[in-house]
Amino acid sequence: MAQKRWKKRLGLVLGRRRLLRDASFLHVLNEDEGKLLEPLRLGTPMVVVPNGVFAAEVGKRPNPGRFYLRYPQLENSPYILFLSRLHYKKGLDFLAAMFAKVASAIPEVRLVVVGPDGGALADFEGRVRNAGFANRVLVTGPLYGSAKSEALADAACFCLPSRQEGFSMAITEALAIGCPVLITENCHFPEVATAGAGLVVPLSVAELADAASRILRSSALRTRMGQEGLALVRKSYTWERISEYLEAAYRRHFRTR
Repeated sequence: MAQKRWKKRLGLVLGRRRLLRDASFLHVLNEDEGKLLEPLRLGTPMVVVPNGVFAAEVGKRPNPGRFYLRYPQLENSPYILFLSRLHYKKGLDFLAAMFAKVASAIPEVRLVVVGPDGGALADFEGRVRNAGFANRVLVTGPLYGSAKSEALADAACFCLPSRQEGFSMAITEALAIGCPVLITENCHFPEVATAGAGLVVPLSVAELADAASRILRSSALRTRMGQEGLALVRKSYTWERISEYLEAAYRRHFRTR
């Protein structure tokens, strides 16, 4: 991540700075992206407009139990779902340690890991094996379409313990299907906690484990979080809403040029 940011800074020095400075406004995906630009002192207004999902997809859930039919080795056990690229910045080491704590306390829980390997898979598998819980972890590789929707719909909760995120579509997709979410503060999605759609915690094994256990132990909490997640997406994260935000931004800032 540091190397990527360094390359971006070099590009600015080589000519993009003027382009950004002369823009009517800068479109950023969340407040954190805006803060990253503050040291450049561009003086250009910034507008926060996230990515979104289609309104017709919000709350569109496959029939319960479909994911268990795909993967009968789960034995209908409740599971925590990680759905993202398997990369160091996604916090797979924290995920493994968190699951070891949760699995010790809740014998029936499983962990399902979905996504392409970005270099962290071998280390993750070694960690869960050393912890003695490899038989309760399912790694599927990437899933798409109905298989991905089924994974989200049947999950007890979605967990993304990232070290850093820009704007995670995986979180939005989980909210849009009514899955409770557990994320770190580094995901820069505080609206999840504000809306009551999930829990947002520091990047800490203990905090993640406590939060996951709280979600797993209360079906009422999971139901409430799922409902609040759907409401949050309908209110702020459909493409229809986002087009309204962007249109308002263009009208406001072009009028002042």
